[in-house]
Amino acid sequence: MDFFQNQTYPYAVPRQATYAQKGMVATSQPLASQVGLEILKRGGNAIDAAIATAACLTVVEPTSNGIGGDAFALVWTKGKLHGLNASGKSPKKISIEAVKALGYEEMPKYGWVPVTVPGAPGAWAELSKRFGKLPFQEVLQPAITYAREGFPVSPILSRFWKRAYQAYKQHFTDNIFREWFATFAPKGRAPVAGELWHSPNHANTLQKIADSYGESFYQGELAEHIAQFSEQSGGFLTGHDLANYHAEWVEPIHVNYRDYDIWEIPPNGQGIIALQALNILKGFQFVEKDCVETYHKQIEAMKLAFADGQKHITEPPFMRYSVTEMLSEEYGAIRRELIEDHAMQPQAGEPALSGTVYLATADREGNMVSFIQSNYMGFGSGLVVPGTGIALQNRGHNFTMDSSHVNALAGGKRTYHTIIPGFMTKKNQPIGPFGVMGGFMQPQGHVQVIMNTLDFQLNPQAALDAPRWQWMKGKRIEVEGRFPHHIALELAEKGHEVQIQLEPNNFGRGQIIWRNPDTGVLVGGTESRTDGSIAAW
Repeated sequence: MDFFQNQTYPYAVPRQATYAQKGMVATSQPLASQVGLEILKRGGNAIDAAIATAACLTVVEPTSNGIGGDAFALVWTKGKLHGLNASGKSPKKISIEAVKALGYEEMPKYGWVPVTVPGAPGAWAELSKRFGKLPFQEVLQPAITYAREGFPVSPILSRFWKRAYQAYKQHFTDNIFREWFATFAPKGRAPVAGELWHSPNHANTLQKIADSYGESFYQGELAEHIAQFSEQSGGFLTGHDLANYHAEWVEPIHVNYRDYDIWEIPPNGQGIIALQALNILKGFQFVEKDCVETYHKQIEAMKLAFADGQKHITEPPFMRYSVTEMLSEEYGAIRRELIEDHAMQPQAGEPALSGTVYLATADREGNMVSFIQSNYMGFGSGLVVPGTGIALQNRGHNFTMDSSHVNALAGGKRTYHTIIPGFMTKKNQPIGPFGVMGGFMQPQGHVQVIMNTLDFQLNPQAALDAPRWQWMKGKRIEVEGRFPHHIALELAEKGHEVQIQLEPNNFGRGQIIWRNPDTGVLVGGTESRTDGSIAAW
């Protein structure tokens, strides 16, 4: 397990891994990390810390998540890994025909059409009820305080906020978007770095969620506000949709890679894509990280996995193939044989019947949490429920209007979902949580950090700092500006259409915490591409 040691990547930002023993919280925002650590020091466990941190992130990083978004979690506690799917379903009365009647041929990004039932508040409440130690109200109190009293905006956050404001100012002219500007641009602009921003409505909403264990959001006062806003402004979402929502406990799925088990949430999430790629790649031996053959095989495996995922993934009852079939050794071998020396145009196979925030927490008792939540595409749908600060997600955008596709839009259905938490174990012992947020970059980030860890023995910080690539479509890939130039040229010679991307945040933002099973010592890495931070003791 050399990846526990303090090795650095030679081309990386000079940042060291963080070590601790009693507890650790890794997030993309320093204030949120400190909130999680504060909860641990009060006697809370890693689950309490994850809930507190997640709630806080809806306040201190509203550009990436919110109360009106979805969440997924992998929780290691009492010797077992548990999975929570807190993604919401589409409104019961929505349909392809109803959306086409509004003039759309494809699912729009903004407005009411792509809004699905938010699952994040339900996730917090469910985690607290089943595994938490501290009272739910106490766990949410730090987020409430930041929302009410304000916090100074961090540098990367201010960039995303400004970008969103400029885009929304140009496109959001309908009155239904007015509350977004009142909430997130009260001075007629996005807040700048160091400027205090607060949202009393957000604070009041979080307090109602805390006082009711989330019930207000789904069956109480907050639910009435959401349903009323929908009814008055042409939405499909109803109070009935909200009242019928519940977060679902699921069995995590995994593949074995280099004698470690890599775990993901099952579909409707895209974690299976990362597992499929690793299932293909484990048939190769990689001795050198920075060589064209390593990158070429990674990219080709990723393309094959995505081709399958985009054709076959949706809510399980609608899938034509099971997880077992898609992750079988036999199917992995069949897909592996398609990788040749030249870049391919990816095609989906047929298995034989045989815009997010990510956080990681760990405590001294051995509990560990991998948690992710998102509104999607930044602020989500652009809709904010008046008087509440609730920015509603736009997850329904991932539905297709092709009625023959497994992920076709239908009422009361979960869509293909991009956000995925990851977890690693060995011989039924926890190694720890990991994740890389960022839309369709996420499974690609998972594959890269796992290979950096297990194939190339990089510690968590080095595994995150290493330059990344991202497959976009067809033969087109993007690489970071720090990506080795000579390898980019060699990839182009193999037929890859390589583009250098100067914006580092397009390549995801990750967090990792590993626990040494021999000593119990924690080692963590946080994202250098954003305002990443680890709080530890």
